[in-house]
Amino acid sequence: MSEAQKKADRPAAAAGPPPVNGFDRFFRITERGSTFGREIRGGFATFFTMAYILVLNPLILGSAKDKFGDQLDPVQLTTATALVAAVMTIVMGVGGNLPLALAAGLGLNAVVAFQIAPLMSWDDAMGLIVLEGLLICVLVVTGLREAVMHAIPQPLKQAISVGIGLFIALIGFVDAGFVSRVPDVAGTTVPVQLGSTGTLTGWPILVFCLGVLLTVGLLARKVRGAILISIVTMTLVAVVINSLADVRTWGLTTPEWPERVVDAPDFGLLGEFSLFGAFGQAGVVTVVLLVFTLVLSDFFDTMGTVVGVSAEAGLLDEQGKVPNLGRVLLIDGAAAVAGGAASSSSATSYIESAAGVGEGARTGFANLVTGSLFGLALFLTPLLTIVPLQAAAPALVAVGFLMMTQVKYIEWDRYEIAIPAFLTIAVMPFTYSITNGIGAGFVGYVVIKTVLGRAKEVHWLLWGTSALFLVYFAIDPIEQLLGVK
Repeated sequence: MSEAQKKADRPAAAAGPPPVNGFDRFFRITERGSTFGREIRGGFATFFTMAYILVLNPLILGSAKDKFGDQLDPVQLTTATALVAAVMTIVMGVGGNLPLALAAGLGLNAVVAFQIAPLMSWDDAMGLIVLEGLLICVLVVTGLREAVMHAIPQPLKQAISVGIGLFIALIGFVDAGFVSRVPDVAGTTVPVQLGSTGTLTGWPILVFCLGVLLTVGLLARKVRGAILISIVTMTLVAVVINSLADVRTWGLTTPEWPERVVDAPDFGLLGEFSLFGAFGQAGVVTVVLLVFTLVLSDFFDTMGTVVGVSAEAGLLDEQGKVPNLGRVLLIDGAAAVAGGAASSSSATSYIESAAGVGEGARTGFANLVTGSLFGLALFLTPLLTIVPLQAAAPALVAVGFLMMTQVKYIEWDRYEIAIPAFLTIAVMPFTYSITNGIGAGFVGYVVIKTVLGRAKEVHWLLWGTSALFLVYFAIDPIEQLLGVK
């Protein structure tokens, strides 16, 4: 019997006592071998391990500019991020009855900020998120999710996760000023350097370096909430340094204590999206590829998260299936729609929910606790927006590491797998584009399989998407050939 099956048997064995009240009966708390105390502790643990998104999402989206040079307001982004996380986490708890919290997805927001927004307006970019969520819902309802899943080889899915991890880490290094672009006037072939002058200087860089060391130290000791603890600690350090030292600039955010900690939330970004405006700004082919990238990242990350958290909680059945999987995936797709409609980027299930499971959470009741805490955060926006880049960026480096661990599952001695995986991983950070990395991996996989005389092993969906990526990469000569330019 597998470990997952053994875990699945444990709640059944503890299902003897009758439910104590209506909440117990609805969420099946006693039936799953849990208690209200465990669910509440689990809800708190999940919130504190993923609350960093309230800082990182505004950091990533707020630091980017759209095609017209416009930026999103960090205060409004914080409000939108907290609102979507609160509502969709509670919906998942009630509708899916799993201890699975949702919030704006790291990696997905990087795609929006650095790949999509430069091609169009923010309204158009968020409209693509809504389309992505609707498409995921359609895939779930029609049962096409299995076909899409089977089309992409597992090593490529893992390589995509690794590539996004490196990309996110690079963003963290750049945002903190630890890595910077070498001025072109120098005529050098080296594109980047350490710090702004080839050396590390200034108090903000010190805050970042100490933050990285603190974060990795806490992670190594498996401290729950390590990322959030690091962000809070280094923000306080930055506030002290800013008050005592002469710091020329902190970048986008100066760590100054606000005049008031509590304030009314600013819902100015809600509903600011254009469903089909992107087609006019970026073209049909580009938009289709971008939506595909979003669907791919969101869809498969969710599948892995749902199965992983459910297995950890001992909720998989004897066939290894997740309870209420259809509803869970449908709610996750709806969360993407909600994220786009609120301009907070696509919301998705969080693997950090495993922290709540570790505290004993087994049902959706824990989500009521986690969601309520996100709701409370709506009124603490002034406190959350004092976090400087240098205090938050270490979290990006840490998340990059966590995503990088998927690399161990790739069979590097099989070239038909290893080469496409390498292309996926390398091209993402080196071109500052998640889409480019996925495209390079797909095309490389199809070409190598064909060269080896094993083209029939490639799923037809992969052939089709690879053809689209070829058009994407060769769009300039194609436009010239057709006389578009």
